[in-house]
Amino acid sequence: MTDQHGELDAALERVIAAARAHLAAVRAAEGRIDDDNVWQAYVALNNASFAYDEQLLDAYGEVTPWDVESIDPDEADERFGGAEGVEATDPHPRVVSVRQRRDYRVPSVSALLRAAEAARREGIPEEDEPAPVEGVGEAVLELLQSGDGSLSALDVPELEPLDGVVMVSEVGTAVDLESFDDDDPVGPFQPAADDRLVGRLDEHPFLDLDEEHDHDHAH
Repeated sequence: MTDQHGELDAALERVIAAARAHLAAVRAAEGRIDDDNVWQAYVALNNASFAYDEQLLDAYGEVTPWDVESIDPDEADERFGGAEGVEATDPHPRVVSVRQRRDYRVPSVSALLRAAEAARREGIPEEDEPAPVEGVGEAVLELLQSGDGSLSALDVPELEPLDGVVMVSEVGTAVDLESFDDDDPVGPFQPAADDRLVGRLDEHPFLDLDEEHDHDHAH
């Protein structure tokens, strides 16, 4: 039993060390997407947690709250996109451009402003007083900035989504934001003459079945 205790302690220490290594990798990545070091540290933490859970189960019939499965490190490299140091040999000659638009209705201006001010308050120290959110447009921008920058940050009750569209194109050059004024609403989205539209996806808001039923009866 003493050996088993020692093995469990060692397994737990490996989990702690792997968790610290994962945190260090996350901090070093500074928000970079698909960072290889973060992925490798994630796999190591996952497998250390899995091993500890298995040993705890064998020793005491108990488990941790971690619902993980072992990840093969070699398969993990393939899932991430290939082994480190191997350069791709088939780059696409053009840039893929994704343009998206989605419109919203604002049922309550005051409710939207409150939601945006709450989001702004969460992003500053408690002792600081946030500036008030002035206007609907600023409120929407604040929700985007306080979230992850994607339109999913606008999936809030204070905004009612309307139709939207996503267009995927192949373009000759990537957008150069420095060549457009900050208040230019057209330039960054204006297609060039040699752009090739690959496809367009139309988005329609989900209509509640009860609302759809009432709408049909209204006609």
